[in-house]
Amino acid sequence: MNKDDVDAVDILCKEVLKYIDRAMKEKNVSDRTYRTVIKRIDKNGYVITDRSGQERTVSCCIPNIELRLMQSVWVKEPMGRLNDIHICGVVEGAGNPARNRRR
Repeated sequence: MNKDDVDAVDILCKEVLKYIDRAMKEKNVSDRTYRTVIKRIDKNGYVITDRSGQERTVSCCIPNIELRLMQSVWVKEPMGRLNDIHICGVVEGAGNPARNRRR
């Protein structure tokens, strides 16, 4: 590598480090989707366990679906807003295989 190549790599590394530092300072948030289980169903919605282990009552955004206790679901936490957590999908094939065949 010649001196120009070394200088270019040095500049690139400095720019990448600046970007990472800025992103850490801004606390760059994004949607998080994770798998959980429906623990209870009450009049306000479905009770699930979030990523931190806390129980939360959430709604389901899937139209015309009936969810059951202990059913595995995908939950979305939009932009880190815990009040907006919602069920966005159902995990297929999870649970008791014999029960799945009876449907």
